[in-house]
Amino acid sequence: MLGKLGAKGIVGLLALVAGIAVIALQNIIIAAGMALVVVGFVLTAWGLVSGLLGSFGMGAMMGGGFE
Repeated sequence: MLGKLGAKGIVGLLALVAGIAVIALQNIIIAAGMALVVVGFVLTAWGLVSGLLGSFGMGAMMGGGFE
């Protein structure tokens, strides 16, 4: 998976984790909420992209979602 992200994707992922860690130093509940928001956003984007690719007959390209 990390190979598909590229260098910018890995740096972005590290920045995301570091940001949530900094917030967790102040308040763990807020950090957990922000982590859930990020996960929800990613799952929503995944669903939209897999639906779009599925409408073009390329739905299997997303790595076999939750269906």
